Amino acid sequence: MVTTEKKEREVWKALETVSDPEIPVLSVVDLNIVHSVEVNGGEVTVTITPTFVGCPALDTIAESIRTRLHAMGFETVRVNRSFVAGWSTDSLGEQAKEKMKEFGIAPPAAGGQVVVVTAPPCPFCGSGDTRIENPFGATLCKKLCYCNSCKQSFEQFRTI
Repeated sequence: MVTTEKKEREVWKALETVSDPEIPVLSVVDLNIVHSVEVNGGEVTVTITPTFVGCPALDTIAESIRTRLHAMGFETVRVNRSFVAGWSTDSLGEQAKEKMKEFGIAPPAAGGQVVVVTAPPCPFCGSGDTRIENPFGATLCKKLCYCNSCKQSFEQFRTI
């Protein structure tokens, strides 16, 4: 007999395969936006905390979660949004930040640091000879930067 606790662990493991649509190298678990998982028989409820209130990817994320969990055999999948436990970039672990860097996005400044209005080091070549091209990138959670050394454009995930 499969226990509820075991099913919940399986759901958490499955959520590790649900990619963020804006940063596909990160899962919703890597982003630390999954607040809770509750299994009740053939039903599962996943509560997520968005990275910010106006995140345009929320519907896509919720649909990806539903699709993945339906594929596991859950008849009813609910994805709730919670703003109680606010998300911040401090929620990102070092592994998630490294994945961002490897993908070509400069990770956000570490929590508690004073955010200086200068560009971060280049995620491609490591040079500090960079500049902010635009305070807004492809999405509201990123800004566009440029490396003068390797001549590569890159985005930085904003500190939230």
